[in-house]
Parts: sequence; C-alpha cells; structure tokens
Amino acid sequence: MKKCNVYSVFILLTSCFVFGQKPSLKKADELFAQKSYVEAAAMYEDLKQDKHTLQNLGDCYFFNSEMASAAKAYGNLFFSHKDSIPSEYYFRYMHALKATEDYDKADALMSKHMKYTIDTKKFKEHLNNIVPYNYEIKPVTRSTSTGDFGLSFYGEKVVFASLRNQKNPTYAWNQKPYLDLFEGTVSKEGVLENVVPFSDKINTKTHESSAVFTYDGLVMYFSRTNEKRVEVNGEMVAHVKLYRADFIENEWTNVTELPFSSDSFSTMHPALSADETKLYFSSDRPGSLGSFDIYEVTINEDGTYTEPVNLGNTINTIHREQFPFVGQDGTLYFASDGHQGLGGLDIFMSKSYNEVFAKPINLGETINSGMDDFSFVVKEDVNIGYLASNRKGTDNLYAFVRTENERKFTVEGEVRDKNSKALLPGTIVSLYDENDQLIGQLVVGENADYTFNSEPNKRYRIEAERDFYASKTDYIETLDDGRVRFTIELEIESYDDAEEIIITKDDGLVYIQLENIYFDLNKWDIKTQAASTLDVLVDIMKKYPRMEVELGAHTDSRASDAYNLRLSQNRATATLEYLVANGISRSRMRSKGYGERVPLIPCGDNCNEEQHAINRRVEFIILK
Repeated sequence: MKKCNVYSVFILLTSCFVFGQKPSLKKADELFAQKSYVEAAAMYEDLKQDKHTLQNLGDCYFFNSEMASAAKAYGNLFFSHKDSIPSEYYFRYMHALKATEDYDKADALMSKHMKYTIDTKKFKEHLNNIVPYNYEIKPVTRSTSTGDFGLSFYGEKVVFASLRNQKNPTYAWNQKPYLDLFEGTVSKEGVLENVVPFSDKINTKTHESSAVFTYDGLVMYFSRTNEKRVEVNGEMVAHVKLYRADFIENEWTNVTELPFSSDSFSTMHPALSADETKLYFSSDRPGSLGSFDIYEVTINEDGTYTEPVNLGNTINTIHREQFPFVGQDGTLYFASDGHQGLGGLDIFMSKSYNEVFAKPINLGETINSGMDDFSFVVKEDVNIGYLASNRKGTDNLYAFVRTENERKFTVEGEVRDKNSKALLPGTIVSLYDENDQLIGQLVVGENADYTFNSEPNKRYRIEAERDFYASKTDYIETLDDGRVRFTIELEIESYDDAEEIIITKDDGLVYIQLENIYFDLNKWDIKTQAASTLDVLVDIMKKYPRMEVELGAHTDSRASDAYNLRLSQNRATATLEYLVANGISRSRMRSKGYGERVPLIPCGDNCNEEQHAINRRVEFIILK
C-alpha cells in the first residue's frame, strides 16, 4: 500500500460507500479496501482492538499522515502482538514515532529489528557537518487547509497543485476535493498572492498536479489521474499518467499523454534537466526497486522519447523516491523515505559526476522534519526556493532562503561486499594519518557509511575490518580546492570469496580446507608431511593478520574417551606450537581437543580402517 497525503491523493482511486449503520468488521474492511480511510478509521475505533483491527487502524491514520494517532495504534499493536507482526509495520511504526519526535523509541525499535545500531541524534550531528546549505523556511500562506504542494517556476509566476477548488468532487481517501493546478505570484516577502485557477484546458474533474515548464513557457509536462480504472491485486485502481501540452496563441492545447505512461502503473512528478533534453519522473512501473523509483528519458530532437531508465540503487530504494528536481549544475534533488532520514519523506540531493549520480545526502534538519517534506525547487543564482511539507498537519507550501554551511573537511564513504555489493553494517573503519597514527575509528551503522573529519592537503590511510573478511586499505590525499566531500567506497572481500581453500559449510562455520594431518599411533609430534600442510596455514594467517583460528584435533573411537581427549588435546597443542614457532602470534589461535566426540562418520565401534582414518583429523575453523 502507498501512503497518501494530498500530494499522492490521486495515486489510487476507488469507489466510496458510506455506511451510516452500526460498525462491523466487514463494513470497516470494505471501507479500508476502498481506501476510504477516514470512515474506516472511525469504524475501527469502535471495534474490538485485535491484531487485524490495530493494523488497519494504524494504516488508516498512517496513509493520511495522522502520525500521532498512527503511533498510538501501532504502539498497541506492538505491545500485544510483537512476535507476529509483518516487517512493513516496523517501517511504518518507526516513521510514525519519528513524526512525533520520539526518536529514542524509533531508534530502539529499528535497531532491534535491523540488528545494528541506529542513532538519529548522531545522524543529525553528522549532517550538520556535511550539508552544503542551511535553510530558513517560512509558510507562503496563512491558511493551513488549502493543501498546496508541487510548486514550479513559470516565468515570473509560480504554478502549484491545490485543494482550493471546493466545486470539485470529494475524494474518499481523505474527504478532500480533487486536485487542480493554480497559478500565482510570490511577493518579495515570500507571500503567495494573486492566486487563480490554471487553464481549464488542463484542469479536469480528476486530479492534476506537479507541472513543469520549459524556459520559454511554451511546453508543459504535468501529472493527471487516469479516468480508466484497472484491477490490481483484486481492487480497481486509477493510476497517474504524465501529459505534455503546448502554449499556442495564448492558450494551452495539444494535451497529449506521454507514450511511457500506462493504465497499469503510475507515472508522475515530471522534472526537466537544465538543457531540457532529459525528463525525470517517479514511477512504480515493472522493474522498480520498490514503491516508487525515479527514472529518466531523453527527449529527442524530433519530440520522441527514449525508453525510461531507472536511476539505480544509488538513488532508489525499496521504498518511495518521488518529486525529482534538477538544478542548473545537474544536481538531482528528490524526496525519499527509503534513505536514512528524520521521518516521513525527506529531501535529498545527489551531485552528478560524468553523468553518474553520487550517493545522496539528506539536506538536514534545517529543512527536513519528522513528517513529509517534498517537492523541492530552487533558484540557485539567488539561493531561494520552495518546498511542500505536512509538518503542520496538512500539505502547505514553504519558501526558503539557503545560506552556505561552514563545513568541515571530511573523508566519507561506504563499505560494501566486493562481490555481492551488499552494504556491510557493523564493519570497523579506521583512519590513519601519514605518520600511521590513528585519528578516527567507528563501527558503521545502518547505511554502512562513515565520515571522518580531515584536513586539506594531507595524506591518509583508511582501513576497513570485519570478521570473516579480508581487511581492505586505501590511501587518499585531501585537497584544498573546495572538495570537502571526499568519498571512497571501500569494498571488502570475504575470506571464502578470496581464497579457494576457505569454505563456508552447511553448519555455518568457515573452514580452511587443508590436507589431513596424520600422526603416528598414540603420538602427537608434527611429522614432515604434517609440517608441509601447516606451512600453508602459516602463509594464510600471515596474509590475513586479523584472522583468528581454532585448531581442533579429533581422534577415532578406539581407546577410552578420556584417553582420546588427552591425545587430541596434545595434538592440537602441538599444532599450535608449530605455528607459533613459525611466526604466528599465540593470541590468534585456540587449540582444542575433541577426542572421539565429533566424528565425521558416526560409525561407533563398527568403523572400518578407512572410516577411522577420516575421523582422525585436525580442523581449522576461522573464528574472526
């Protein structure tokens, strides 16, 4: 399901049935299925608060951005049914808690669920050091009920979506009018004035929003809800499409659906590149990573379009990425609730280097809140712009002035598995200066990213360490030309990927697979053949100086259990001493005799000679 405040109110459109009868679970569920969340919530409140009711009640409030009520319902759900709650409810409850500024509880919930530490307070402090700008924002209207959002520049005017047309039908999702486009001007004091409906050639009886215009004002792209409904997962849905229109002889005409829109999924929130050759948009089309992803198409000279290209998992997550805007320098701004943030949709920026977008940066707490913040636009030459937010309960437009943040020089990046490219939270990252002095160390958190303060014109060594992985080291030099963000992606490789003789077995343990070591009967001295095998282990442990190994010796089942334990411990100790004599630190090894208790072939007293030989062995298990 997709969360809805006014900006996405037109995403899913279904019929509404009004029940003035006694509350019942069947009727409440019907309203919920129709996305009549206001009526459904009122009915669920009067029903027995079991798991099903609490889940749907919380969702009714969550999808209408009534986060205090959502947090209460989800809180009751987790209190009563914490051992059987679907994963998505952790995500929703966390965002509801952040919206009410209960960051401690939100962090504790997600840290336990994700199994690594999440600390929003430290995240905010981190952002304060690295964001390029600080923002001073203020509302552009006195009213908090007009539901304005999605502002764009239109010459000396602005165009935005709004609920202001009270003649429009009421939408069952939130009991508000359908959206239309409006235009107006903004005074020097940042007040929205002279507001009138946009062209009736564009506004219809369904939703319109998110318009964007070419610099000459002759072409516009905008979002409109489809009149046709299609069945999706058993419900009738009206998706959103993108349209283009031309301004000819003082009126908008040639309103045309873009060819990559569809009845089967939503395509919305258009944005133009500075040279107007690329169109960016948000869509949940097949192939998306999650709820909504950001895509781009090239606008050809003949007016046709290339196939949509997903911007990939640097920008997109399994959750929502929406409302793109592209600055004059190619920087992409967008809203997301999938990247680490302060709650709800946050605004992010990603610079483009050689047409490749870098890892996004959250714009920080001077502009983002615990609620939804989105539809960011900026005039970079004067550092003024606008955004929408429902931080006061409903969607409203805000003007901002941004000033440069006095940032520190930093070294930052992320840690990934070399082969799978998966993020590796919990990795230890250390920074050393040119004299090999440790100047910073941390354990990376949820996003596996790290940041260290640095100085310009210095050489550093950065190292990533993780259990069962080969350490990775990089060398960097900082500059003083304004590149305060020096990002290095450390890719580290697991032992079993790096070495053929290291394998992870079905028991979950990581083994160094060497030839068996043979001892004379009732003896434990290291023979020539055994020494040759152990020399391979010496080389491996010298190659990976953080590796720690258990040396486990096993006997066959002949002789008594007590005798076999003593014999196996003597053999394990002899193996350890050989490694120590060849330069391996004693602290990196643990010797243990298992006797006959862990046979590879559990044949007991019926083993033949071959089976006895297999059970007599020394195993090398990597501990770290």
